[in-house]
Amino acid sequence: MSRNHGFVRIVAAVPPLALANPAANIGHILASLQAAEGLRAAVALSPELCLTGYTCHDLFHQTALLAAASEALEKLAERTAKIFTGLSVVGLPLVVGDAVFNCAAVFQNGKVLGVIPKSFLANQKEYYESRYFAPAAAASLDTVTLPSGATVPFGTDLLFEARGVPGFIVGIEICEDLWVPVPPSCGQALAGATVLLNLSASNELVGKAAYRRQLVVGQSGRCMAAYIYSSSGVHESTQDIVFGGHCLIAENGTLLTESERFRRDAFLIAADLDIERVRADRHDAMSFAQSVQDSKSDKHFRRIIFESDIEAPTKLLRSVDAHPFVPKADAELNDRCAEIFHIQTTGLARRLEHIGIPNVTIGVSGGLDSTLALMVACKTCDLIGMPRQKILGFSLPGFGTTSRTRANANALMKQLGVTAKEIDIRALCLAEWLALGHAPFGINLQGMDVDALTARLRNIPADKRHDLVFENVQARVRTNLLMNAGFVIGTGDLSELALGWCTYNADHMSMYGVNIGVPKTLVKFLVRWAAECEFAGPARQTLNDIVATVISPELLPTDASGAGQATESVIGPYELHDFFLFHMLRYGAPPAKVRFLASFAEFDAKYSVSDIDHWLRVFIKRFFANQFKRSCLPDGPKVGSISLSPRGDWRMPPDADPAAWLDLE
Repeated sequence: MSRNHGFVRIVAAVPPLALANPAANIGHILASLQAAEGLRAAVALSPELCLTGYTCHDLFHQTALLAAASEALEKLAERTAKIFTGLSVVGLPLVVGDAVFNCAAVFQNGKVLGVIPKSFLANQKEYYESRYFAPAAAASLDTVTLPSGATVPFGTDLLFEARGVPGFIVGIEICEDLWVPVPPSCGQALAGATVLLNLSASNELVGKAAYRRQLVVGQSGRCMAAYIYSSSGVHESTQDIVFGGHCLIAENGTLLTESERFRRDAFLIAADLDIERVRADRHDAMSFAQSVQDSKSDKHFRRIIFESDIEAPTKLLRSVDAHPFVPKADAELNDRCAEIFHIQTTGLARRLEHIGIPNVTIGVSGGLDSTLALMVACKTCDLIGMPRQKILGFSLPGFGTTSRTRANANALMKQLGVTAKEIDIRALCLAEWLALGHAPFGINLQGMDVDALTARLRNIPADKRHDLVFENVQARVRTNLLMNAGFVIGTGDLSELALGWCTYNADHMSMYGVNIGVPKTLVKFLVRWAAECEFAGPARQTLNDIVATVISPELLPTDASGAGQATESVIGPYELHDFFLFHMLRYGAPPAKVRFLASFAEFDAKYSVSDIDHWLRVFIKRFFANQFKRSCLPDGPKVGSISLSPRGDWRMPPDADPAAWLDLE
């Protein structure tokens, strides 16, 4: 595990510009680099041709400007050594051989490490780059000699690899290179680059910023990399066009941050890139490895080593969502819920049509999971023209059922128009305990009826309410009744399956599990969304009350006040477990990193570090101990990026030792 948890801080800056005055621009760029050092950035990127300005036009053919630019580069590199410890990237025109190239220069510790020429020149409408510059393909040399006599690598085959930070490899392209069908950054990514930089001079037009953003975010996703973009600002010439200084930082298809355009001051944006996450995505996507193989060519990339000694950030410059399965924006959340609901109903509809549209059975407890499953079943009936009366909804109250959930279950079935039936399972459970010779909580059952037993159970002290046989018998009696009545629709969710919070061959089993891909934190929002968007009348009120009910399996007896069992008091907060599940399974993050991320997540200060450590260990132990339940999981639709189906996303030996995961340091 790396000491910085794989995070690398990157800055995209737009310093003020003195057009055609490289000597003055040294000071502007140094000021932005000093600010980047204050942020402890590992890389600082500036715009295209920022040493001279992009809009110099035919002045790019003037020896005075070209000489001043190349001299300014070495002075800037030398002076930067005392100001910025990271990798600096600036743009300038540079003579190589007998041609002028639009270049990106990379330097650190007072030395220029390499120079990359622009591959594709913009030469349409307002752009005339072919008038001033040669394309990279015209280069006849693979080194360039600077005014001091120093010879440095030159070409589009340069990658910059950090010493001491695994996988931190930088590739660079320039402006128009991104806008072509196959950008150079594609080849750089396939050659190992995880951080792609673009020095740009993209002028502002109506609607162009949105397309530019789409390009940057899309390329980061296509390359499974971070993509950092810095474009020329408002101090370029405005003779015919205007530049807005648009900076963007994206990571594997997600925009991390972007700048406000048209700022007149010096500014920068910064973000912490997760290099480990980028590499995990590449490891997981076999098509990326296939693309590497298919793209093999004669082109060999030269790797230039740079120094990078990065500590873990004390303040993370990126958002860490406490609820990664639940979008924050209302519009996005509504779209997410609608899409999941359609996936669930489509999956169930296909299964029911295939087996002849039988009667379906579902246990309705008045809790979130069974409510969601019942709503999916109802909407599936509507979808395939099956009467809702063919849904046999069973309320199965036992020793742990509360009056609130019982009332909500019965009301909801009536309001949704399904065939409802209530079976009190207490007598069946009592008979089974007697047959097994089991004495729940030490109570002798001989000669006792269910009412007397119920009364005795309510007086059991809270610290004595532990009896696995008592719980399992109730869970299996319920499933037995459902299985014997028809095609069972499973209600359990993804979070319960991850934690093993389901009784084997009871609520763990069904003929089709519609919720099996939905994490608990999202189930609540789905029920609330369905109440507002899919169901009206009295059902809406019942659904909202179910959302407000404490989560419980209702297997332990209610207490003297009628209060029932609370799941999260036993296994911990579902919002934490879903956070752990997301980062460990989606990105393969080691627990130490998961803990680190949780410390920055927006949990409203509800959890201390010791709380997070405790529940993380609970999650790991339960996750490893309960793979055997996932090994025989019924069919059910995958709805998001994480699934625990043994036929699809998750294959794990049930006997794996969690020791390496329990080391949180």
